[in-house]
Amino acid sequence: MAAFIAVQDDIQQRKERRPRIFRDRINPIDYMTDIELIERYRIPRNKILEVVDMIKTSIETPTFRSHAIPALLQVLVSLRNYAKGTFYSEVGDLHGISRASVSRCVMRVSHAIVRDIDNIKFPTTKAELSKIKKGFYNIAKVPNVIGAVDGTLIPIIAPKENEPVYVCRKGYHSLNIQAVVDHEMRFTNLVAKFPGSVHDSFMFCNSELGYFFEETQVDGWLLGDSGYALKGYLLTPKLNPSSPAEEKYNKAHAKTRTIVEQAFGVCKSRYRCLHKTGGCLPFTPERSAIVVTAVFKLHNKCIDDKLPLPDLIDEFIDNGDNHIVRDIAPANVQTLRERIIQRFA
Repeated sequence: MAAFIAVQDDIQQRKERRPRIFRDRINPIDYMTDIELIERYRIPRNKILEVVDMIKTSIETPTFRSHAIPALLQVLVSLRNYAKGTFYSEVGDLHGISRASVSRCVMRVSHAIVRDIDNIKFPTTKAELSKIKKGFYNIAKVPNVIGAVDGTLIPIIAPKENEPVYVCRKGYHSLNIQAVVDHEMRFTNLVAKFPGSVHDSFMFCNSELGYFFEETQVDGWLLGDSGYALKGYLLTPKLNPSSPAEEKYNKAHAKTRTIVEQAFGVCKSRYRCLHKTGGCLPFTPERSAIVVTAVFKLHNKCIDDKLPLPDLIDEFIDNGDNHIVRDIAPANVQTLRERIIQRFA
C-alpha cells in the first residue's frame, strides 16, 4: 500500500508544472582579452561586434518577453560552436542557456550570415582578374590563373533519406563541398549541396560555375587536380610526364593549386565543426549546407580582416585522392596546355 501511495505521489509531482529556471547568462566579451576571444571564438572583440551589427536585425527578437536571448549572445554561442564543434550542452553551460537554445541560435545565426554577409564572389572585373592572376603567377610562374578549384568532405550525421549516397569514399557520411579560392586563400565560389559520394568532376560540371565557364568566354583559367577533366578553362596536371618540361609544369601546377587545399585546412583548423575532430554537423544535409556556407563566409571575413592564421595541422589539409579522370580533351585544348608546358622548358 505504501509503495502504491509513493507511486501516486510521484505521478502527481510529474503532472505539476515545473517552474521555469532562468540561468545567469555569461558575456565573455566583457572580461576576456582579444587573445582569449580569438582562442575561444576565433575573432577579436571588435570583429565580433561587426558580425553582430551585420546580422542583428535578422536574429534579434523584437521583445524581451521570456528572457529573449540578445543578439550578441546568439552570435557568441554560434561562434563557439563553429570554433570547437563541442556538444551543445557544453556550449549552453558556458553561456547560461539550454541545449535546445544553442541549437536554435546556431541555425538562426547561420541563416543570417548566409543571407546578410555577401563576401563569396567570383571575380568579374578586369582589375579583380588582373590582381588574382598576378598573385597566382608569383607563386610558381603559371600564367593567367584566376582560381584553384577542389572539393572537400564535411562530416554530417547519417540522414534519414537517401542515406547511402552520403557515404563518402572515406567511409563516413558527409557533404562534398566544392570551392574556388584566389591567391590569398579567399573563397570566391562555393557549392554546398552535393552528397559525399559525388565525384568532384561531376560536381563541377553540374554547378552554376561549370555552366558559366561553358557558356562564357572568360579571360583566364582555373587549376584543378587530376580528378577533373582537362578543359579550355580548367588546367589539370599532365598524366605520366615524359619530359623535363612536363615535370616542371606539374610541379608548378601542384605548387600553385595547393592554395585551395591550404584554404580548406586553414578553415577547418579555425572552425573545428567542419572537421571530424569536432565530431560532425548534427543537422540534415540541407541545414548542414547552411552552416558550412556561414562558416566559409566567416573564413573570408577573417582573411579580409587580416586576422592571424591558425596553426595549420597536416591532417586538416585535403590532399584529394579522387579517381583520376582520363587525360582526354579536344586537340585545341591539348595544344593550349602544351604551349603552357613549353614555358617551363
